[in-house]
Amino acid sequence: MNFQLDPPYLALQQQAREFSRSIEHLAVEADESSVVHPGILAALRGSGLTRLMVPKAFGGLHDRLDPLAICVVREVLMATSSHADSLFALQGIGSYAITVAGSAEQRAHWLPRVASGECLPGLALTEMDAGSDLKNVATQIIPTGSGLLLRGSKSFISNGAAASFFVVFGKEDKKFSMVLVPSNSPGVTVTPTPELMAPHVLGELEFNDVMLAAEARLGKPGQGLDLVLATLGVFRVSVAGAAIGLAQAALEEAVRHTRTRVQFGRPLARLGPVAQMLADSWTEIEMARLLTYRAASYAISDPAASLQHSSMAKLAATESASRVVDRCVQVMGRFGLIRNSKIERLYRQARPMRIYEGASEVIRLGIARQLTEEVK
Repeated sequence: MNFQLDPPYLALQQQAREFSRSIEHLAVEADESSVVHPGILAALRGSGLTRLMVPKAFGGLHDRLDPLAICVVREVLMATSSHADSLFALQGIGSYAITVAGSAEQRAHWLPRVASGECLPGLALTEMDAGSDLKNVATQIIPTGSGLLLRGSKSFISNGAAASFFVVFGKEDKKFSMVLVPSNSPGVTVTPTPELMAPHVLGELEFNDVMLAAEARLGKPGQGLDLVLATLGVFRVSVAGAAIGLAQAALEEAVRHTRTRVQFGRPLARLGPVAQMLADSWTEIEMARLLTYRAASYAISDPAASLQHSSMAKLAATESASRVVDRCVQVMGRFGLIRNSKIERLYRQARPMRIYEGASEVIRLGIARQLTEEVK
């Protein structure tokens, strides 16, 4: 068993680190912005990292998406800028349904633009009354004699007003489907989402009788839930990668502080309670990293079959990141409370990770359900 990253992943990790160093001076400004930061976006486009999000046939780097490669990059980016991490991740999250179920025309038109970063995608799932409970969505996809009619609203949609297109999940008859909607389609309205504790590029969407061609549907009628699960199979584990990067960055900040800050005649790192918190944090990060890399490796060959492992990794890594960054703020004392210091930004950014792409409580239900079915 090899517990080390192979050379291609190490090279990708180094590429991500070089990109992160190039945007470090923009991180504070970008991470406090609820609109796309032009400097971060331009740098991301120039980095070539977005090519990881589509197959090679459409300008990507690999024949198919590699969840471990995406995890490796997100771990590095999140340690520097949540804004950069989000922009990177959404290139895949918002376009993956096109990759697996789009028509030849849809793939040829949109995926090369996603690979280059020319277009930003959005995945429109959540509604005001439907978050984790996707079967409660009210958005309607109505077949007509001339195509499809889209009617409804979506809430807290990442990339919001910046997206060039949305992949929209809605109810078609008694089942669920997905449609591809260019953001400039007549009847599409985007308004701002309320500010979050850790700013994020979000928008509220209204679809006011948007007329679409029948070809706008992704896959077959009723295939929507399968496409959502396919997206989660590839990208849920990448949230774990980002959480590990956040936790690692917080620990490094705390270690720097506790090595040089002297209290009671010795560095903080040599005081028993502080040393214990640092040791626990390092141990939790390494545990989460091993689980995440293992789950991502499984997802390379069969994302759907490995979804429970991805869910475990996301649960473990985001919960650990929350504990780690809380300890790090504690050991840094008042210096951990300074607004827009790195540790304070990490503290705010850690909290939403336990909610998006599956709240911890919902993920636990899914894991437990899988476990009890397996031991019948």
